Amino acid sequence: MTLFFHELKQNRLSLLIWSGVIAFMTAICILIYPEMAKQMDEINNMFANMGSFTDAFGMDKVNLGEFIGFFSIECSEMLGLGGGIFAAILGISVLSKEEKHGTAEFLLAHPVSRTSIMTQKLMASVTQILILNLSIVFATAVSVLIIGVDAPIKPLALIFIAYFIMQLEFFAVTFGLSVLLKGANVGIGIGIPLLFYFLNIAANMADKLEFLKYVTPYGYADGADIVAENGIDLTVLILGAVITAVFIIFAYVRYPKKDIA
Repeated sequence: MTLFFHELKQNRLSLLIWSGVIAFMTAICILIYPEMAKQMDEINNMFANMGSFTDAFGMDKVNLGEFIGFFSIECSEMLGLGGGIFAAILGISVLSKEEKHGTAEFLLAHPVSRTSIMTQKLMASVTQILILNLSIVFATAVSVLIIGVDAPIKPLALIFIAYFIMQLEFFAVTFGLSVLLKGANVGIGIGIPLLFYFLNIAANMADKLEFLKYVTPYGYADGADIVAENGIDLTVLILGAVITAVFIIFAYVRYPKKDIA
């Protein structure tokens, strides 16, 4: 487990920054809710007349005057987009950074198999994603206590669970892609979550594009949908789990055969 702890230590600053920034932005969003709630009638009326924009972000599905509706639209997006990018960057770089920094041959010269290296790095990455999510849950809980609002536990928990699973899928996809690339490509880690985020927006805006919900991980991690349906779309969730497994298995098959030189 030496490599596992080394990976955590090596990425601690990055994890701290990402967790701190997302937690801070989420907390600020929650803390301004009481002021926003006072003007919510005007805000709801304004959004009601914005057509496709309202549909794009699911504002037609929830009541922004209620805390859970406000949180699902305004606050949870911090974790949805930020957490997705963090996980994707982690996936694309956790193996390939050794090649980029010229340390791969040194690492592979030690009496440890490539499969063991992958497993320890995989475990360290999942641990980091879990820590990031727990920090946001903690920031959310503290902020809710500060403003003294009645926050329903079930939809909040479902939103956090959906985002965690979604981040694991983004990690798996980029983890699998990384074994095909030479060196870490952070641009891919940023681009993939952004692409799927906008695909979800497109799916919300037009009925004929609703099939995109089955393409993007944001399809099952859409806070407005989760609150409106009081649950996660299991069909899309299962599809996401299959994609996650496929990319992880592909990485385990391909990486031991990869030419590192």
